[in-house]
Amino acid sequence: MTISTSSTSTNEAKVTHEAATNALQEQFGKQLSVNPTTREQHGHTMTWLANQPPDAVLTAHDKADVAAAVAICNQYEMPVIAFGIGSSLEGQLNAPSGGLCIDMHAMDAILQVNNEDLTVTVQPGVTREQLNHYLRDTGLFFPIDPGANASIGGMVATRASGTNAVRYGTMKDVVLALEVVTANGEIIRTGTRAKKSAAGYDLTRLMIGSEGTLGIVTEVTLKLFGISESIGSGICHFPTIEDACQAVMMTIQMCLPIARIELLDALQVKACNQYDNLDLKETPTLFVEFHGTEASVREQAQTFNEIIEEFGGTDFAWDTDERERKRLWQARHNAYHASCALRPGSSALSTDACVPISRLAECVSATAKDVEEAGMIGPIVGHVGDGNFHVLLLVDTQDPAEVAAADGIISRLAMRAIEMDGTCTGEHGIGQGKQKYMEQEHGNAVAVMQAIKSALDPKNILNPGKIWPQSTVANL
Repeated sequence: MTISTSSTSTNEAKVTHEAATNALQEQFGKQLSVNPTTREQHGHTMTWLANQPPDAVLTAHDKADVAAAVAICNQYEMPVIAFGIGSSLEGQLNAPSGGLCIDMHAMDAILQVNNEDLTVTVQPGVTREQLNHYLRDTGLFFPIDPGANASIGGMVATRASGTNAVRYGTMKDVVLALEVVTANGEIIRTGTRAKKSAAGYDLTRLMIGSEGTLGIVTEVTLKLFGISESIGSGICHFPTIEDACQAVMMTIQMCLPIARIELLDALQVKACNQYDNLDLKETPTLFVEFHGTEASVREQAQTFNEIIEEFGGTDFAWDTDERERKRLWQARHNAYHASCALRPGSSALSTDACVPISRLAECVSATAKDVEEAGMIGPIVGHVGDGNFHVLLLVDTQDPAEVAAADGIISRLAMRAIEMDGTCTGEHGIGQGKQKYMEQEHGNAVAVMQAIKSALDPKNILNPGKIWPQSTVANL
């Protein structure tokens, strides 16, 4: 009986999706593609999760396109997945039940810059590098830097963080307002350009990090920051990864206004040396950056040097030369590709966790030991100023033993972080890959989240099968 019901349900969905696709084709013409290659590209996932392509891909030109497409999908109960540039890491872009992928890359206009208020309003397809290039002559910049040249819409959806988070915060801290298409195709606004509000529910924060399950973002208003008079970048080395983490903990606890503080373990440094032709000492290393006046940057660097000496930090060197700074941080941004090159032909699985800063050294050290004891290749790198770090496991997915070992490392890291009053993901999100940890981390609050999902998306068409299993929401 179960098999028969499933087969009937699948056939009904196929017929419904075909009808929806026909309606979309009539509405959008050549903007809609059902080409198998295009569909597969938009089911793209940067993990070992299987690619699950949508039934069709729509290139949206404006918010009216998005609203009209969602309204049609709502009518036919066809799933809708928003797509930025495809850099998400936990299967957020997969279409496990088929449906329509709305590609937002053509919605890349910078709509309004308000220099006096330090705000900017953009369409979701704008990338962070594009935005900062546009702002280069204003004296302002957008600080959230997750490494990849992600789209702003995607960064909203996954509550992106990055190298500057320790000083400038994450997406939840810099988004002032959103324009969102709801599940029935209606366009709403969630806020204003005012820096704060006490008017009603905070729908902006509700949408940030919802991974496209509550609405599709069509416009974003962001806070900007002034470019500092002086920027100094530096590097230092430590005998052990625990020593490096202890130095980070002390730096944060002393309230040093550091802008960036990134950890690379010895294997990650080796990978960067090989990939970027560097000659860094292959020991646990911190990359740091200080923002301020010339005098304050000097003072921060001096204080930091005094801190690291207590934990065996050596060879601290810093400079305000822009070219050297860019070279240093480009190597950090290339960490993913550098790590992949350590084992050509393997599959890369990037996972992350975040813990209170007081538990950072314990969590990172235990994770490094776990990877070593499992005999896996797994460089560690992290935005450790806010307790967030990543492990990139290089796995032969044709070897069941390696797959099991990698899965064990990921599970133990997630549970270790949660037990330390942290989270199973600091910035990658839940998607499909980390659903099984939601109850452990949130307890009965998961039911509240699912109730919100059901209220805002009663037909469960917005990116179904993400954050929690699709059947869980459907059965509420």
